[in-house]
Amino acid sequence: MNFKDDKKEIITAGLILAVLSGIFFVAFNYFKNDEEKEIYPNDTIVEELNNPYKDLSLEAKSAFVWDLREGKELYSLNGEAQLPLASITKLMTALVSSEMVPMGTILTINNEDIKVEGDSGLLLGEKWKLKDILNFTLMSSSNDGAHALASVIGFVQPRKENKTTEEMFVDAMNDKAKELGLSQTFFLNESGLDLNRGFGGAYGSAKDVAILMGNIVENNPEILQATKFLNLNIGSDEFVHFVENTNKIVEVIPGVIGSKTGLTDLAGGNLVIGFDVGINHPIIISVLGSSAEGRFSDMEKLVWASMEKVAQNRN
Repeated sequence: MNFKDDKKEIITAGLILAVLSGIFFVAFNYFKNDEEKEIYPNDTIVEELNNPYKDLSLEAKSAFVWDLREGKELYSLNGEAQLPLASITKLMTALVSSEMVPMGTILTINNEDIKVEGDSGLLLGEKWKLKDILNFTLMSSSNDGAHALASVIGFVQPRKENKTTEEMFVDAMNDKAKELGLSQTFFLNESGLDLNRGFGGAYGSAKDVAILMGNIVENNPEILQATKFLNLNIGSDEFVHFVENTNKIVEVIPGVIGSKTGLTDLAGGNLVIGFDVGINHPIIISVLGSSAEGRFSDMEKLVWASMEKVAQNRN
């Protein structure tokens, strides 16, 4: 074998060695990276592992958590399912009535108000400022009070021959729902009382409820003021009613902005709360289709999980 042949063999061997080295390098790094993936999972996996909502056990059929400041969903459990709203309906009743007439408008409690199912202590002939009867209604979930609030439409619209004042007001509630984009929501009365064993007085989704509450927090927070307290004396110079909040955990939730309960045979237990997790950082949580007691435990779980989630997002 001459020098040229030796040279060819050396070059060939070098090329083979280079190729083998390349293969070894690629294989080594592939398996190395694969091991690192197991040790250092990607961001999506890490986020899911640290998700404070992932192990929650709720009684509710539906729940929704809305970060109002960031304008994004934090959690949803059947969030768009259409369910009976019960007395959460009164949030819309309060909003619509407050937009129709000034807060100082005087309303007189009449026989039609008193006849509504449920006795919250209102008396025939009492004269209330709109602001006070609104606070009384939301805090005590008064059906009588909701009926009185609905009467304000008589101040701003002429009576229609084929409709009662209550029906005209409910139409206004449904118009407002459309304006706010509440696609799963409609109202059949102003209180949310079940119409019968098979049909509720209002329907909507947990997401819609959160949007409604969020709109009130942003644009009409004054109508929620009373719902931050466990109890209040509400009335006038002539009479005073001691009112207990139907939301019994209102003082347990930090930074409460406002809240509303709901409870009927069809709806089960409902609850919506707005609270601050920091300066001007409201979070809205709605729970639908739980039980009378379960709505409160469900809400507490969601509040603490939401506080943890917001803290994670800040870091």
